[in-house]
Amino acid sequence: MDAEDQIALRFAQLAPTFNERSLRLFAAAEANALGHGGVSRLSRITGLSRPTIEKGQRELGEPCTLSNDRVRRKGGGRRKACDLDGTLLSALEGMVEPLSRGDPMSPLRWTCKSTRALACALVEQGHATSQRMVWTLLHSLGYSLQANRKTEEGNQHPDRNAQFEHINTQVSRALRTGTPVISVDTKKKEILGNYKNNGRKWHSKGDAPKVQGHDCPGPEVPRAYPYGIYDLAKNTGRVVIGVDHDTGQFAVASIRGWWRAEGKRLYPDAKRLLITADGGGSNGYRLSLWKRELQRLSNELAFPVSVCHFPPGTCKWNKVEHLLFSFISSNWRGEPLTDYETMANLISGTKTATGLKVTCVLDRRQYPLKNTVSDEEFKSINLKQEKFHGEWNHTIRPRPNDNSTMLFASDT
Repeated sequence: MDAEDQIALRFAQLAPTFNERSLRLFAAAEANALGHGGVSRLSRITGLSRPTIEKGQRELGEPCTLSNDRVRRKGGGRRKACDLDGTLLSALEGMVEPLSRGDPMSPLRWTCKSTRALACALVEQGHATSQRMVWTLLHSLGYSLQANRKTEEGNQHPDRNAQFEHINTQVSRALRTGTPVISVDTKKKEILGNYKNNGRKWHSKGDAPKVQGHDCPGPEVPRAYPYGIYDLAKNTGRVVIGVDHDTGQFAVASIRGWWRAEGKRLYPDAKRLLITADGGGSNGYRLSLWKRELQRLSNELAFPVSVCHFPPGTCKWNKVEHLLFSFISSNWRGEPLTDYETMANLISGTKTATGLKVTCVLDRRQYPLKNTVSDEEFKSINLKQEKFHGEWNHTIRPRPNDNSTMLFASDT
């Protein structure tokens, strides 16, 4: 082993234990030992620059004036950009927060405030900076990349909490007496085809499904309208996939299908049905069609149907959202919803550790829009509003002589 190999071996073993000063002193001592050309040879072996090794040689011949906790003299290195440019930080803050610290008409007010865009704007103002420097300065100012957070509830109704308590009282009482209680709502409309579905799932490397690069299909591409019914007592869910439109008629037809397939068997002695629903959409409290169809359902069941609507802007508190829909979304994440059958199989395969079971059916019937309810029809609805917010809490009782029940005798 020649001299250079021996130096390389010693350097490899000792370098992890060296600080900056001891590293250059070691290289300088070895260069002095080699004699003429030693600096160039040590630079080649260690990767240190020639000025660094030469600085070490000078330090070897001088008494050490550094304290034990320092590796270089005070004042060494480049001065910080903020020290050289006293207005750099204020200019940067003015761009990031133009409404509170800077000009509200800043050119970056309505643009993407990336570090690259910020750096270019600062350079145009005469500041010497870079994208990396802007990133460092933002972190030193306490900024970080953050996404929007859904925390604002908007204008809350003054009786919001009181309605929650009312719903809880009605549901608890119904469950104690064996009355069926279901939570209903329509899940987000889905586009069917080989399109991206958010989420990830396990695949062999390079075997992830390939989907279309654009997901803005025309009206000819089929849509799916999943309507969910969650049974609070049995921890079971039923999802009806509509293919036409999400209307009040479709919503009640889905509930009717649940009763015929499951509810009638599970609750043979039922004398009332309690429904908790969102305040808007196809089962909204303002929708006349929803109430008319519930009248027809009550006529068929031959017992009252009570409804408790959640206050506006609180649909996420409905049980069907976080006890059924959330698990369905988790089950099909990363899986393209190519057709109705794939979607139905993924929904039916949803299970949880707490025993949730889900069934899914496809409803290919047509539910036309603009199905208006006449004033005469609405007045005929046997609706009794409760004293507390009757628009949200009401009961529809059957009308035995109402022939409208027969219109849906073929519903499944």
